[in-house]
Amino acid sequence: MTVNVAIAGASGRMGRMLIDAVLQDSDCKLAAALDLPGGPFIGRDAAEMLGNATTVPISDDVAAAFGLADCMIDFTRPEGTLKHLAAAKAAGKGMIIGTTGFDAAGKEAIARAAETIPVVFAPNMAVGVNAVFRLLDVAARILASGYDIEVIEAHHRYKVDAPSGTALRMGEVVANALGRDLDSCAVYGREGVTGERPAQQIGFATVRGGDIVGDHTVLFAGLGERVEITHKASSRMPYALGALRAAKFLCGREAGLYDMQDVLGLR
Repeated sequence: MTVNVAIAGASGRMGRMLIDAVLQDSDCKLAAALDLPGGPFIGRDAAEMLGNATTVPISDDVAAAFGLADCMIDFTRPEGTLKHLAAAKAAGKGMIIGTTGFDAAGKEAIARAAETIPVVFAPNMAVGVNAVFRLLDVAARILASGYDIEVIEAHHRYKVDAPSGTALRMGEVVANALGRDLDSCAVYGREGVTGERPAQQIGFATVRGGDIVGDHTVLFAGLGERVEITHKASSRMPYALGALRAAKFLCGREAGLYDMQDVLGLR
């Protein structure tokens, strides 16, 4: 069965990678490509920036896109994603959301939409990262006592939210495994005389610079040893390939809120 896919943010770095991935996947078809209204790429071929050609022009007509597609893949910004989600709900079509930086209200809106349409919402679509989530759960349970936990992440200079959604999810996985509330034990920066590190704390460190696609490390620091679990992305293609797996997973799926653990059968 061919999955007809709409891509949001078609002129962006991730949008272009998603379009490239769809064009190379024999089980998927590029049905629509969206960009900001009035943008310079509206009306141009969706694959033009890849040195390729399709019969799909970049459009700003969200309703028309859902008329052609089975689902939409969105890695844009929270405000844009929520508008696309409302259109998906109106059309009864599925959404794959890789956008990060949602506040509590945004996450609640996604959960409400998933009551009527199928939604895959994950901070990171890469298969390798989702394997790391499982490894972290195991490691945290083994290293539950006597180890300080720090999450270190690095991204390119253009990323607008921090810590990354993946880093936060890593912190959540570890906190859940240890029976801790991340909101209560997380610290997102240190400066000045901070005092001795609390044993229950989970620290986050953020690096922004250059063209780093995405590096994530969770450090378990004990007395006389360190355990580090790391994932490094050298391109955005793993995120795109994971998103296409999510699109295929959604085909014929009932309404509900899913994540990549569901897509990969890791529940």
